[in-house]
Amino acid sequence: MAYDVRPRYSLLIYVCSCILTAVTNAFYIPGYSIKSYKQDENIPLLVNKIYSDNTQLQYAYFDLPFVCPPTGNRRHDSSWASGQSLSLNLGEVLRGDRIKNSDFEINMSQDVECAYLCDRVVDGYSIQWAQQLIEDGYVTEWILDNLPGATSFVTIDRKRKYYAAGFKLGYKDYDMVTGKPAYYLNNHFTMVVRWRKAPGSAGEHGGKVVTGFEVYTKSIDKDQRNMTGCPADVSEEHSPLPLYILPNSTDLTEQYPDSSYIPQVPTDLSQVSMTIPYTYSVYFREEHDVEWANRWDLYFSDQEESTTTHWLAIVNSVIISSVLGAVCMIIWVRTTSGDTKGRGDGILEDAKLRPRKRSEKKTYGLLEKEGNVIVDDDLSDEEGMEDVTGWKLLHADVFRPPPYAGLLAPLIGSGMQLVCMTAGLLSLSCLGVLNPSWRGGFITVGIVLFFFAGGFSGYFSARIYKTFGGQNYRKNTLMTALLFPGLLFSLIFFLNLFTWAQASSTALPFTTLLALIFLWLLVQLPLVHLGSYYGFYRSKPYAHPTRTSAVPRQIPSENTTWYSRNQFVLSLLAGLIPFAVLFIELLFVFKTLYLDKSSYYYVFGFLSIITFLLAITIGETVIITLYIQLCAESYHWWWTSFLTGGSSAVWIFVYMTWYYWTKLHIDGFVSSLLFFSYGGLACLVYGLATGTIGFLVGYAFVRRIYGGVKVD
Repeated sequence: MAYDVRPRYSLLIYVCSCILTAVTNAFYIPGYSIKSYKQDENIPLLVNKIYSDNTQLQYAYFDLPFVCPPTGNRRHDSSWASGQSLSLNLGEVLRGDRIKNSDFEINMSQDVECAYLCDRVVDGYSIQWAQQLIEDGYVTEWILDNLPGATSFVTIDRKRKYYAAGFKLGYKDYDMVTGKPAYYLNNHFTMVVRWRKAPGSAGEHGGKVVTGFEVYTKSIDKDQRNMTGCPADVSEEHSPLPLYILPNSTDLTEQYPDSSYIPQVPTDLSQVSMTIPYTYSVYFREEHDVEWANRWDLYFSDQEESTTTHWLAIVNSVIISSVLGAVCMIIWVRTTSGDTKGRGDGILEDAKLRPRKRSEKKTYGLLEKEGNVIVDDDLSDEEGMEDVTGWKLLHADVFRPPPYAGLLAPLIGSGMQLVCMTAGLLSLSCLGVLNPSWRGGFITVGIVLFFFAGGFSGYFSARIYKTFGGQNYRKNTLMTALLFPGLLFSLIFFLNLFTWAQASSTALPFTTLLALIFLWLLVQLPLVHLGSYYGFYRSKPYAHPTRTSAVPRQIPSENTTWYSRNQFVLSLLAGLIPFAVLFIELLFVFKTLYLDKSSYYYVFGFLSIITFLLAITIGETVIITLYIQLCAESYHWWWTSFLTGGSSAVWIFVYMTWYYWTKLHIDGFVSSLLFFSYGGLACLVYGLATGTIGFLVGYAFVRRIYGGVKVD
């Protein structure tokens, strides 16, 4: 038998390209145009939001009642007014960004020792909210020349510096006298802008580019400022600005003039007030060691130690997939070359289709009459019937349509849509097109790929539905187009009700929801219909190598193990193997997403390799699982292949729950609801994609061992 070796070379080329991409640490394209500034040219400082590792709720910076509000002034050399919102892409809106121009005056190469911004008068409710935000560890995000304001750190040996995006809103301490917690708000910002000469002709004409943006915060009490609103010397030590609420009455302050005693909170917080002064400093420092194209490297340098973890994950995946591959090879040899006895596996290939006379007697109850043709399964003892056992007895039932076939086909279609989206995202990320400098680009491109992959969803769903013998083309098309996207949109809308109630920037604006609905109904739905039409009317159903009998064969209940009798338990246990492939990489992913939100996940080269090995492992696991089930003479393998491929999502959700209770410090009902809801949704997306891979591999395996027919 001749085999086509071209797919092997394609596979080898793909693996080599993935390894090469991983070695280059998933390089990225930092931008398509370099923005240079001339001497004294204004550099807009944009404010975005605050976020915390301890909660899922984010808030727009200008929505905070204790920060300086925008004045609405427009500088003479700027087209943006203070407080004006920037146009955001869909991904930025979905991730909770609310970027606006600020009143900070920053001009290239102009150092500012201290500049007064405003005095903000706040009431007791605002002070309480500020205390709660500081308690939750909220971090502020500002943006200068597309770089997030960073907190600078150095390694223990002081040989390397790295950045963590964002800076603390304030800090918590304890009063030395009373022992009670005290909260201090950072109200002075020292900004260090690092620059170098612009490359090319722009640099020859005096142009400069920004290579770093650091923010150092300080809390300075309002009593230590001069007439200009600034302290006499910013670099000196100052008493911090405490956040506490004093009643209007001066009795307590007169009674304890020299005490740090903080009175009890009054009942009417709207009747109390506090003044918070804000100032800032700006310093420009020339940087010779960092090129503009590498200015994002400092945000990633603290993660270099994790490279060993990624390689360990790859080695772990290779070992698991290799062991499973050896088992699959044994199964393949047994099913294609015969049993160890030498006869059993060749029986099906020798079965003939011949006309049968009515006088001929049916012996084993396995004969099928279709018109004038009868499948000849009458094998006498002399013909080796004693060797026909296990999966070889199922050739007349193995391609019988599964129960709930009308649900399985749309799920496979949605899974193919997600597989196409994932492949596109990983490819673009490895090529560097999707990177942190394109804020929200990963989510935006993912949504676009998802909607435009609706054609693949409709095609595969319709063709599989036709293979199952389905006739209601319109019903299948509507289920494919509405089932998963409808569930996705309904969950997002439900969660939005809670985030709206919290006035969080995590909540999607109503216009964004309308835009998603329009994309769903005007882009994806027509593409699903187009793909379904082509798959149902223009394509033939997948051909099966054996005929299906009219009467289902009874599945024996004796001499079968407990795991082969229960396909759900078998699939769930098999899902532990793909989970073992992902486990090590999940440690890094979860740390980036939940423990250190100021970091960026950038190792898409490693992730691509892990994903490729995961797909191989899922295929091998499905083959072994189906072989066990078929040997138990059970032909209900359709759902088993799908559930086995996607069952590792259950273990990921279990691991996520363990991570929530042991590693995270998320407080509040809404934050916990968002964590588990979005985490469960991510597991569902993963399960659909991997379940589809498992189904396709299982389908190809069953067709091959029952006839050697190549998958269409």
